[in-house]
Amino acid sequence: MPHELAKAYDPTVIEDHWAEYWVREYLFSQPTPVEGDGVGEPYTILLPPPNVTGRLHMGHMLNQTEMDILTRWRRMSGRRALWLPGTDHAGIATQMMVERQLAEEGKTRQEMGREKFTERVWEWKRHYGGAILDQMKRLGASVDWKREYFTMDDHLSVAVREAFVKLHEQGLIYRGAYIVNWCPRCQTAISDLEVVYDEHKGHLWEIKYPVIGDDGKDTGEFLTVATTRPETMLGDTAVAIHPADERYLHLHGKKLRLPLVGREIPVVLDEWVSLEFGTGAVKVTPAHDPNDFAMGERHHLPSINIMDDRGHINDAGGAYAGLDRYAARKKIVADLEEQGLLAAVKDYTNNVGHCDRCKTVVEPRLSTQWFIKIQPLADKAIAAVKPDANGKKAIHFTPEQYEKTYLNWMENIHDWCISRQLWWGHRIPAWHCADCHKITVARVDPTACVYCGSEKIKQETDVLDTWFSSGLLPVSVFGWPNITAENRGDFDAFYPTSLLVTGFDILFFWVARMIMLGCWFAGDVPMPDGSARSLADSVPFREVYIHALVRDANREKMSKTKGNVIDPIEIVKQYGTDAVRFTLASMASPGTDIAFNVARTEGYRAFANKIWNAARFLFMNVDRAAEIGIAVDLATLGAMPTVSADAPLEARWIVAELHETAAKVNQSLEAYRYDDAANTIYQFFWGSFCDWYLEIVKLRLDFTQEQQVSGSASQQVSEPVGTRAALTTLLGVFEASLRLLSPFMPFITEEIWHAVYDGKAPAKSIALTRYPQGSFTSAEAMAEMSLVKDLIGEVRALRKEIGAEEKAVTPIEVRISEQLKPLIEKNSGVVERLARVAEIRYVAEFSEGLAKHSTTSFDVAVIYERTIDVPAERARLTKDIEKYEKGLAAAERQLGNEGFLAKAPANVVEGLKKQQAETKLLLDKAQTALKELPQ
Repeated sequence: MPHELAKAYDPTVIEDHWAEYWVREYLFSQPTPVEGDGVGEPYTILLPPPNVTGRLHMGHMLNQTEMDILTRWRRMSGRRALWLPGTDHAGIATQMMVERQLAEEGKTRQEMGREKFTERVWEWKRHYGGAILDQMKRLGASVDWKREYFTMDDHLSVAVREAFVKLHEQGLIYRGAYIVNWCPRCQTAISDLEVVYDEHKGHLWEIKYPVIGDDGKDTGEFLTVATTRPETMLGDTAVAIHPADERYLHLHGKKLRLPLVGREIPVVLDEWVSLEFGTGAVKVTPAHDPNDFAMGERHHLPSINIMDDRGHINDAGGAYAGLDRYAARKKIVADLEEQGLLAAVKDYTNNVGHCDRCKTVVEPRLSTQWFIKIQPLADKAIAAVKPDANGKKAIHFTPEQYEKTYLNWMENIHDWCISRQLWWGHRIPAWHCADCHKITVARVDPTACVYCGSEKIKQETDVLDTWFSSGLLPVSVFGWPNITAENRGDFDAFYPTSLLVTGFDILFFWVARMIMLGCWFAGDVPMPDGSARSLADSVPFREVYIHALVRDANREKMSKTKGNVIDPIEIVKQYGTDAVRFTLASMASPGTDIAFNVARTEGYRAFANKIWNAARFLFMNVDRAAEIGIAVDLATLGAMPTVSADAPLEARWIVAELHETAAKVNQSLEAYRYDDAANTIYQFFWGSFCDWYLEIVKLRLDFTQEQQVSGSASQQVSEPVGTRAALTTLLGVFEASLRLLSPFMPFITEEIWHAVYDGKAPAKSIALTRYPQGSFTSAEAMAEMSLVKDLIGEVRALRKEIGAEEKAVTPIEVRISEQLKPLIEKNSGVVERLARVAEIRYVAEFSEGLAKHSTTSFDVAVIYERTIDVPAERARLTKDIEKYEKGLAAAERQLGNEGFLAKAPANVVEGLKKQQAETKLLLDKAQTALKELPQ
């Protein structure tokens, strides 16, 4: 039959099928809204665009799992859910990749020229650039593939150019020479955020600078300076000392002779100098250190750049010209030593900056670059995160600690260097005039200088920082800047986006820049009614969720060097996507890193298998029922199941449990507690549904030919008593459980859900159905079932203690109040089946010599031929008595404390009194049982 499932659960087969189906059918496409279409409130998520060079790693897997869970959940909850996918052109990384490919062919980009090289990069992108998105498709990400973007698409490039020109017109973009982080390998400036610092064991060289007297000759005295980069001394233009340093008061106003070079340089006084570092005197090289550059500005010192873009000494380095920086360092140190000017060499551990892309040591270097005067943009971005006059925030961070981190960085922000010396990227729309030397910035390529009319103009060779274009994505993907009355549907419906899910590592790279650029440019777009857009409606997203870091099982950060990197694709091949997703979800809580352990994934693979087997059991019983004319009406499925007050206890309980579980899961997802949501579902499905309900419901499924007539006289239906009702509840709870689980394990739930409907599903996917919302409650059923489960649990524990054979069916004696006795009597069949009980005997006093357990509601003993181990039972009871006495003493201390009673809430005091009474009852029972043991 169509709803039959394979005997063995094979995730690969079903996952490949459904992944291809979801993409082929564009199942998760969200069209531009049409007025009056009746679709729910928008819920928009923008995928942090992975590099076009990228391959999926565990961080991506976590990020995308969390986004997919939220998007599927919101979609199933009635929201107009849109998740936009795309990739970033990744200027530096992509250019490196293609240059490496060219090198294997014996070519260079310089030989090809810019135009041919750019064509080659586009060709590379067409062949290899979609790898990570293909992996997303295979893993079932519920994105709108019709809206897939690439940051260098034509319509996005228009937005990038408009943003640059507009900021330039507003006086917020300027060009100037400043110290930047320069990568000699990539041959481009990189931002502070793209520099990774590692501890490096190096040296501190102390160099003697001769003091020059008033007559212009060396005095024979030296001022010793300490440096970690002796090669940069070739560009020294001063030595700085602290004005309060008593050691050097006599050198105020003096000049020094620069060793090896001979240039006279002044001694300058600056409070920035540390009295404790090195010798207390520091060389000032304005062209090769940001702090020195600032001192150079303060003291009007010249800047001498002694290094080219490859990290080699240039002509300004004199005799060392042409040498690599480290070769120059070696020779300079040797020459200093030879001339007696090297005072000391000391071991020194220093934080050395490396290019995040190629790992080359970064060189601080004076360079002419394009910058954004960032403060006006930052002010808006700060206001968007801080409470307004009404105490409301336009953007909320989860975990909240990252709000403080964000604000601290934003409030101390520096101007943003947005130019990169690359060929791949958005070329800066600026043209230099050879005649008047002014710069024309234009939306359309100019043919002449706008200042003097000269046609001798040449476009800027630099491209824009990749983060400039990606920072515009929230506005550019929805049509900015070309938003008109006719085409503003997407912008009005989906901007601001609802949520950004990302990692801490790009909080400043991307999150902060999106907020700055979004607030700045979206603020100029009127609201649909023509009114001015407020800051709250200009932000790029309403919420930011910063997910944790995925570490290895020992909580070590994954790295290729350590050899502990886990490839998610390999884990998926072994255990299935659903098991990996559930592992990540079950461990993902705000602010806590994930120690990924394959053993957990093995466990959740077993969970998927449990679900599969439960489905096979259900379908088997549906088929058996059909054979004797009992058919469950599938039209009743799709809503949350309910039962009548006279339904069997297990039916009332499982339905109430399902509703309570659904309510908890929805609440947990609202708070981004993926772990709580996943574990709640797991406990319900494996524990409540499979371990308890499925075992109990077998009692109600009677497929014998002994039938009883039920129904009205005119509509008589012959069927075993309760079978139809039990099947209806069973199928209803199971179908709702699949919908509850679907965002977490989309593949297995899709496969089984279609099978439930026997090939006649009411929707193209379970992902397009309604997510369960908890509303039905039954405290009575929950309490009654808890008592029945407790009794079964105590009997099982007793059987284990006395060594009863597993298959042995034993009588039990139960001492219970007359009030609770009818509940056990009514559900005796459940107790007998699940606890292997032959007979339940209700007694006032237990038969002599029986092992027994006590609870606050009942006492129970198992009758078994083997005599109990009296010493072991005495030891157990003695241990219990000690525990109860301690608990009772603690409760009495608190209840006897007047200060505690005066401050504690009434419900806490009441709970403590209840706990005291229950503990006293258990103590009395344990003491009585101990006395009754044979001596």
